[in-house]
Amino acid sequence: MRDNIIDVLKNSDKALTIYDLQEKLNLQEVNEIKELSDELRKLEDEVVIYCSNKGRYMMLEDSHLRKGTLRANKKGFGFVEIENMEDDVYIAPENMNGAIHDDIVLVEITSKMNLDRLEGRILKVIKRQVERYIGEINFDEKGKGHITLDDSKIKLNIEVSRENSLNAVDGHKVVVELIKKLNNNLKYSGKVVEIIGHKNDPGVDILSIVYKYKINTEFPVEVKEEVKNIPMEVRDIDMIGRKDLRNMEIFTIDGDDTKDIDDAISIEWMSNGHYKLGVHIADVSYYVKEGSPLDNEAMERGTSVYLVDRVIPMLPHELSNGICSLNPNVDRLAISCIMEFDHEGRQLDYEIFPSVIRSRIQMTYKKVNSILEKNEIPEGYELYERSLRLMAELADILRKMKIRRGYIDFEVDEAKILVDENCKPTEVVLRDRGTGEKLIEDFMIAANECVATHIYFMSLPFIYRVHEVPKEEKLRSYLSFVGSLGYQVSGDLKDTSPKMVQKIIKCLEDKPEFKILSSLLLRSMQKAVYRPENLGHYGLASQCYTHFTSPIRRYPDTTVHRLLRTYLFNKELDMGTIRKWEQKLVYISEHSSDRERASVDCEREVEDMKMAEYMENHIGEEFEGMISSVTSFGMFIELDNLIEGLVPLRDMKDFFHYDEEHMTLTGERSHIKYTIGERVLIKVVRASKEEKTIDFEIVRKL
Repeated sequence: MRDNIIDVLKNSDKALTIYDLQEKLNLQEVNEIKELSDELRKLEDEVVIYCSNKGRYMMLEDSHLRKGTLRANKKGFGFVEIENMEDDVYIAPENMNGAIHDDIVLVEITSKMNLDRLEGRILKVIKRQVERYIGEINFDEKGKGHITLDDSKIKLNIEVSRENSLNAVDGHKVVVELIKKLNNNLKYSGKVVEIIGHKNDPGVDILSIVYKYKINTEFPVEVKEEVKNIPMEVRDIDMIGRKDLRNMEIFTIDGDDTKDIDDAISIEWMSNGHYKLGVHIADVSYYVKEGSPLDNEAMERGTSVYLVDRVIPMLPHELSNGICSLNPNVDRLAISCIMEFDHEGRQLDYEIFPSVIRSRIQMTYKKVNSILEKNEIPEGYELYERSLRLMAELADILRKMKIRRGYIDFEVDEAKILVDENCKPTEVVLRDRGTGEKLIEDFMIAANECVATHIYFMSLPFIYRVHEVPKEEKLRSYLSFVGSLGYQVSGDLKDTSPKMVQKIIKCLEDKPEFKILSSLLLRSMQKAVYRPENLGHYGLASQCYTHFTSPIRRYPDTTVHRLLRTYLFNKELDMGTIRKWEQKLVYISEHSSDRERASVDCEREVEDMKMAEYMENHIGEEFEGMISSVTSFGMFIELDNLIEGLVPLRDMKDFFHYDEEHMTLTGERSHIKYTIGERVLIKVVRASKEEKTIDFEIVRKL
């Protein structure tokens, strides 16, 4: 009945009454008419269809209403993001109708504002996405607890009685669930379901953010029990059916403090003058059995989360740092991808197979870079110098090949926050990205493409890492802005190939504000996600791409390993297996993309907090920076170490006119104009760890 109703409404050129639907569906019996009425009510409750005041039904997309996600601002207004709509809908504070940040809402689009921005009002909250809230509890003289929520965008007033407080005390960071609504839309009684810790205890600030993004910090009992039964050494039985590569020169290259080592590499100079590159990846799926408590928990987490002073792993440490980690001088199970390349970077041959390896040495990027960049050989690396130089040679060839096909290097820097033993930030520096880091990146991309292409041409269900073509209007808007700065970038906007974006970067790379312009260009791209369809990877200019090389840290990679074992090693190619994976990969792709977004947002919020905490100790000091963004309420300045702060318009000593098209602020009396990319000297005037905000004032232009 449900599908029939939807089908009729989708194919109707007008809204239909219940009697029209009864006639079109040829319903005669009383029970059929009752079923129609019940299904219409359900579809209306789920906001799949809309019923007008005159009792006429239509699909929601055919009405003036839309379903979307509210993104609230701490000032009280918000924007509703609607799927398949380019523009968000602005909601004024008086039109929020009790909705809060992250709610799924039904919105009525009422008008277009200036610059064609859509405005609307929220008619109802369809679903409250957030079930638990994080905040600080403090009690009044009557013993009633009041929650100050960490997320200032959520406008809720939550009261907690003593009996529902879990004996929390003033200053405790707590997790709260709502019990019932009180006297208005935004006032609730609640109960504390978990105490995170006191706000002044080291690390509790980061944990509060981790809880907000529903990231599990502890493994369930059944997972811990399962891990106890996993052998922590490779046994003879584990090596059956594997190629023994333990005599091959294989090693790892990672950061100084890396403990979860997914990937190892090897290289050979072939007699025909070609390169034989080996990429050997930890065989996690051998230990993490499909459908086990360990597998279910890994799928739920989706990814490891890397924060300033800790890692929240996808797998327990016994696996992530132990039996799965490719530690030196111990036997480890792997899946190896051995590829042959010529001097043009063309892949001529390859093999993918299960193996057992023994890494010779755990190298660090720092020491590898001292060889490849400074010609200095650290102690213990003498035996591997020739291999490293051969690897650097091949990596250079592979990178040039990628650039020829359109690979886009946005050259966006990353910040690294250094903290003391109490997690107090001591310094903020730029993260290194030297020859060693690029070498590993190039080799992992080659292996990911090789694996993805092999399964793609077998026409089997698979999980791909996809990055879709940017929208033409986004590129048009970006080029219009660049033109307003006086830079001419030639090119056909109809050509949305990676080479077009590569050409834009080439035109701008010698400009003083290149880093800012590159970052803005990156923001105009689509986001990379996981999909069960191969849509290509735009940024890498790759026709077929997956994530195969980090199964300790990412669940999609673990899934790729499981599929390789199913299809290639075990030869399970029956229709039952294929149908199972066709269905399962839809959920895994979507859920993994969601958890990746949550992880990235959590990492960014922790960084914002720690940067604000760092700047609390530098109030009154002056720094050089560059204008990174101009808005109607002020401008953002990015310092050379990537700390960003706001110069609020309200604090500026003139009335400034905002030009959205050219992204400039111009003083009415002083005629001073501020534009993206200009370098300025600023003074730090405010910083708040709690609000995660930093305010600057302009001292002068540079």
